[in-house]
Amino acid sequence: MSKKHLLFVAAACAAGAAGAHVVLEYQVAPAASSYKATFKVGHGCADASPTRQISVRIPAGVQGARPMPKPGWQLDIRREKLAAPYTSHGRTIAEDVAVITWTARTPADALPNDQYDEFVLAATMPDKAGTIYWPVSQVCDQGRADWTEVPKPGQKLSDLKSPAAALEILPAEGGGHSH
Repeated sequence: MSKKHLLFVAAACAAGAAGAHVVLEYQVAPAASSYKATFKVGHGCADASPTRQISVRIPAGVQGARPMPKPGWQLDIRREKLAAPYTSHGRTIAEDVAVITWTARTPADALPNDQYDEFVLAATMPDKAGTIYWPVSQVCDQGRADWTEVPKPGQKLSDLKSPAAALEILPAEGGGHSH
């Protein structure tokens, strides 16, 4: 990769971080594939308050979400009954992960406003191509930021004040289940 290309990539990443909202590191994934969702948190809430909790709502059609533990953070996994069960590895799945929450165990474990961190989960993406949105709630010592807005038809994600993290699902390559 050329030095000029590296500078362009660095500038693009910095511009994305300057947007000041929770975003996905990789914003595209093939349909029906395993995907590592890395949520980038680049700041606290109002008045430079540290982040003490991140909650991610799993979008409809996303299956088998599994969070990555973080030292100093407690995990809470909320499951909900599915309207339409699915089969995975020969088993019928009637309930699935709906919300994953990471909570700092102590004030010292909270994410300071001037630091950056990532919260990670893995899951299987929906079979259909299109955009899905991951609502994220960021709770701080003082205040909260709910990154939950979804664009209406004809509206751009960049027009929203508190956009949900967006992921473009691309048509599956070869049409099958992959890990």
